Amino acid sequence: MVPSQQAKSSKSARGLLTGLAVAACLLAGLPGASAQAPAKQPPAAPQATPHIARQAAPQAVPGFWDPRRRPERPDLSRLTVIRFLTETDYPPFNYTGADGNPAGFNVDLARSLCEEIKVTCTVQMRRFETLVDALTSNRGDAIIASMAASPQLRARVDFTDPYYRVPARFVSRKDAVMPEIRPEYLEGKKVGVIAGSAHEAYLKAMFTDAELHSYPNDDALRAALRKGEVDFIFGDAISLAFWINGTDSGDCCGFSGGPFVESRFFGEGIGIAVRKGNDVLRQALNWALFRVWEKGRYTDLWLRYFSVSPF
Repeated sequence: MVPSQQAKSSKSARGLLTGLAVAACLLAGLPGASAQAPAKQPPAAPQATPHIARQAAPQAVPGFWDPRRRPERPDLSRLTVIRFLTETDYPPFNYTGADGNPAGFNVDLARSLCEEIKVTCTVQMRRFETLVDALTSNRGDAIIASMAASPQLRARVDFTDPYYRVPARFVSRKDAVMPEIRPEYLEGKKVGVIAGSAHEAYLKAMFTDAELHSYPNDDALRAALRKGEVDFIFGDAISLAFWINGTDSGDCCGFSGGPFVESRFFGEGIGIAVRKGNDVLRQALNWALFRVWEKGRYTDLWLRYFSVSPF
């Protein structure tokens, strides 16, 4: 079961805002191919405009790599091993497999990067709140654990380019799904949202004519939609995608409109953390991320773990 955004945010201040703004960005409207993590701290801005490579409906695969900005192959001769650190319990991104070994989207991506770089790779699981200390004390070389690059974290570690993002989306009952959502479309509509969340702040800034209803947690929010107390709910699209496709939803609901990725509310992308100044490893990982995406291996990996796309 995928942890709710609320639960993950309280776990380690993941999902804090880097600042409120009134600009909105609908991913479907961005040019080309793109994707807070089930958010573990809001991230720092990517260097290039995110792109999204779309599959045939209903699936879409995120990517942040611009084919026009191909990174040069760095000197990899100084790399002999990469000791990855990851989290113990954040499925489907990180979890303990049936054989007792690390598993999940992040783990498989780490292994793909090591194959591309042609270097030995180890993956060690630790509690999320211990990861940065373990990295800075040289007990690992890189953190791949759905960690977003907040200004506070950037003071302690460096980050690669983002390799995914957690967008926000609206969900409605299936008989009321809308292909597109704009502020004027929700005038007078009842919209549920988690109290005190970045999603609530975004609605208050951008959807000023909607009738907002705040709820204390995901369970209450989703129950309100199923009961018809609200017309829409708005939240973390990754958690919502798993709920829509799971038994708890009772096949009641579906996404309405496309994803919202305004970085000043929802974070600017999930990266791999390395020790400050370790540019050799950071550049190697950036190059390998691009290559894994370019070869289609990132797409294969994403489709394996996400049967309902949050995008």
